[in-house]
Amino acid sequence: MHTDLTLLSAADLHQAYALGQTDPVAVTQAHFARIAQRNPRLHAFVHVCTELALQQAQASAQRWAKGLPLGPLDGVPLALKDNIDVVGMPCTAGTAAYAQRWPQQDAPVYVKLRDAGMVLLGKLNMHEAALGATTDNPVYGRCINPQREGYTPGGSSGGSAAAVADHLCPLAMGTDTMGSVRIPAAYCGVFGLIPTRQRLNMQGIVPLSPTLDVAGPLARTGRDLAEAAARLLGLSRAPETSTNIWQGLRVGILPQASEVEMDAAVHQAWQNTQARLQARGAQLRTLQWPDWVPAASRLHALLMSEWEGAEYWMEALGPDLTGLSPGLQKMLNYGARLSPEKRATSRSAILGMRAQAGDLWADVDILLLPTTPHTSFAHTEAAPASQADWACLANILGAPALSFPCPTDGLPVSCQWLAAPGQDEKLLSLACAMDSFWA
Repeated sequence: MHTDLTLLSAADLHQAYALGQTDPVAVTQAHFARIAQRNPRLHAFVHVCTELALQQAQASAQRWAKGLPLGPLDGVPLALKDNIDVVGMPCTAGTAAYAQRWPQQDAPVYVKLRDAGMVLLGKLNMHEAALGATTDNPVYGRCINPQREGYTPGGSSGGSAAAVADHLCPLAMGTDTMGSVRIPAAYCGVFGLIPTRQRLNMQGIVPLSPTLDVAGPLARTGRDLAEAAARLLGLSRAPETSTNIWQGLRVGILPQASEVEMDAAVHQAWQNTQARLQARGAQLRTLQWPDWVPAASRLHALLMSEWEGAEYWMEALGPDLTGLSPGLQKMLNYGARLSPEKRATSRSAILGMRAQAGDLWADVDILLLPTTPHTSFAHTEAAPASQADWACLANILGAPALSFPCPTDGLPVSCQWLAAPGQDEKLLSLACAMDSFWA
C-alpha cells in the first residue's frame, strides 16, 4: 500500500480497509491535509465540512471493524459540485446570489452515495450557474487545472475534475448540460460519466436546463467511476467485465466528427483508440446520420440552456437577476428575449434527434467520439466556440456517456463512449475495462 493515502483509488482503499492497513478516519484526515496544502492554489474546494466528514469516517471505521462494510465505496472520500444540495452547508451554484442558500433536504444523488458509506469532504468550485466551461468563477475564484499552471480545468464542473486529478478526493460529483462533466474530465486527464437522464433523480440540484441536465461522477480509474455510477443507478455494485469484452464489439463512428477542427493531439488520440480497438477484435462501422450537424446542434443546446436557465433564475431572483455577474446576466437576458419561433426551432431539433436516437444503435453496440476538439487552454485565452460540439450530443440524445483519458505526451486528451439510452450497464462494463485498455 502506498504511504500517501491520497494516492489510493477507491478500489485500493477498499482493499486496504479489508486488510486493516488503514482506516477511513486516517484517509479522511490525509485528504483534508492535502486540501489545506493544495487548494489555495487550485481553488477547487469552496467549502469543507470537517466535522461531518469525520463523523461519517468514524461510522465507516466502526463498520469495517465489525466486518460489516456497506460495499465497495464504504469509507471512500467524496466531494460534490456546489449545485448539489446538502443539509448543513450552503449550495451556491457558483453565484453570489446563493451565497446564503441553505438547503433543507439532501439531494437524492448525494443520498445514494452517502448511504453507500462515502465520506463527504465538501463542495467544489464551478462555473457560475453552470453556464460556461472554464470555471473562472468571479465569486469563488479561478479554478486551476493541476496539469498546468494558469490553465482552465474546463467546466462547468471544473472544481470536480481538478480535485480528482490533484488527489484532493478519489471521487467527485458534477453536473453536465452540454458536456460539463466530460469536458473537465478531458482537460484534467480523468474519467467522467453521465448516466441515462431518465434513470437519475435530479431533485435537489440547482438546474440550468432541465431538458439537458444530468449529474455524474468523475474518478481517476474506470473501476472507481463504475462503482459510483452503479450506486447512482440503484445497483449494489458495478457489473463484472469479461476479459474479451472488446472481441466482436460493434463500434459506431460518425463521420461528421471529422468535420470539427481539432488539435493534432486529439485527432491522434482518436485514431489511436480506433486502432487499439481493432487490434483487440472490435469491429468499426461508419454510420450515416445526417441529422447531426455538430456546430448547429451545439447552438440549439446552448440556446435552450440560456432560455431555460433564464426561466429558473428570473423566477428565483426576479427580472433584474440581482447577485449574478454582468456576463451571466447578459447570457440569461439573451435567452429570455429569444422569440417563440427560435425556441420552437431549437426544441424541435433537439427533441427530434432524441426521438430518433434508437436508430443510431440499431447496428452497433456503442459509439466512439473524441470528447473535446482541443486540449486545455490558458485562462487568459477565449474559450473555443466548438468546446461542446461533440460532448453535447449525449445530452441531446439523453444517452449515457463515458469520457476516458488517452495516452499523450502533452496536455490530457480524451475520447468518449456513447451507449443507447438505458444501456448504462454496458457503459459501466466498458469503464472497468478501460483501466487495462492501453496496457
